Amino acid sequence: MRLLVGAGLPADAPLTEVYAAPRTPWLRANMVATVDGAATGESGKSGSINNPADKQVFDTLRVLADAIVVGAGTARAEGYGPAAKPIVLVSRRADVPPKLRGAALGQVLMATVSGSEGLAEARDLLGADHVLTLGSHTVDLALLKQTLVERGLVDLLSEGGPHLLGDLLRQGVADELSATVVPRLLAGDHARILAGAPLDVPLSLHTLLEQDGTLLARWFVER
Repeated sequence: MRLLVGAGLPADAPLTEVYAAPRTPWLRANMVATVDGAATGESGKSGSINNPADKQVFDTLRVLADAIVVGAGTARAEGYGPAAKPIVLVSRRADVPPKLRGAALGQVLMATVSGSEGLAEARDLLGADHVLTLGSHTVDLALLKQTLVERGLVDLLSEGGPHLLGDLLRQGVADELSATVVPRLLAGDHARILAGAPLDVPLSLHTLLEQDGTLLARWFVER
């Protein structure tokens, strides 16, 4: 993997150094898309467009993270199971995806709202201490970040989906977008990495790597 833009990093720096958070707390989102902007392939999953270079960075970010923040719909669609790091589901319905229902206590948290229809079931499945009610109708993502930091989870990784990424940016919670562009064109009507109401968020390029035509960038959100 070639380091094209490195913010003072040596050319042979390991990925754990290239992707280290500059400070904590830090919340980064990791997304992948094709050159024409498709965030999913024919299967409707991001896994159908990623490649070995993207997988290397995906694995590195999970190693660095204290917790993985993901929309419950994305976790369900992508078949998330228990991971080495706690998974924090974001869902207004408090719906726990099937493959995460048998996780060890504390390995799955739920961020939801007080009026959620699935609140009681989520508490039964995950334990009341691991179900966070953070708002009445919309999940307060700034409060979620603060709550996780208070629990010692300070290096946070969001893996989407597009609506959650839009909300993280809209609420001023995301610090970084780690974006992979794979050398493919798909056309068709595929999701993009962002969804929801329009927004305009300025970014600054921190790091850019390349491997076999795949571009892997760290974009910092400008405040």
